[in-house]
Amino acid sequence: MPLTLQEKKAIVEEVSEVAANAHSAVAAEYIGLTALQMDDLRAKARQNGIYLRVVKNNLAKIALEDTEFDCMRGEMVGPLLLAFSMEDPGSAARLVRDFAKENEKLAAKVVALNGQAMPGSELGRVASLPTKDEAISQLMSVMKAPIEKFVRTLNEPHAKLVRTIAAVRDQKQGAA
Repeated sequence: MPLTLQEKKAIVEEVSEVAANAHSAVAAEYIGLTALQMDDLRAKARQNGIYLRVVKNNLAKIALEDTEFDCMRGEMVGPLLLAFSMEDPGSAARLVRDFAKENEKLAAKVVALNGQAMPGSELGRVASLPTKDEAISQLMSVMKAPIEKFVRTLNEPHAKLVRTIAAVRDQKQGAA
């Protein structure tokens, strides 16, 4: 049953709103996936904060206009599903990569990040981006390292004195 003009406008508005707030996007070909596999993919997407939608390419191209994912429009050919990372840049890519390992029928065609479209072969690079928690952890370790080194430097003269006194004590006890 064809979509009415109102339904098409609603889909375009919804996808456009999601694209405006997303960190990255993946367009993947899904030919051959069963309904159960698609349901499983949608469930995993919901668990990971990923917006997943099968949209006609013409509607998707209109929805992506004036967003940072406008760069994907030229590569959108054939039946595609769109996955938008809402929480961290690599989550949609990780979802598609992991699901494609189990189901060869799912193939990434385009990956977009920071206004740049990349071929589906770059999916692994985007998927390897750290999650928000991992990025915060890395930042904190970088911020903490100079302070730890400073404290160790301040503590070293005292530690050296203690080691020297202990060595003298051991030497005197050995001589006696």
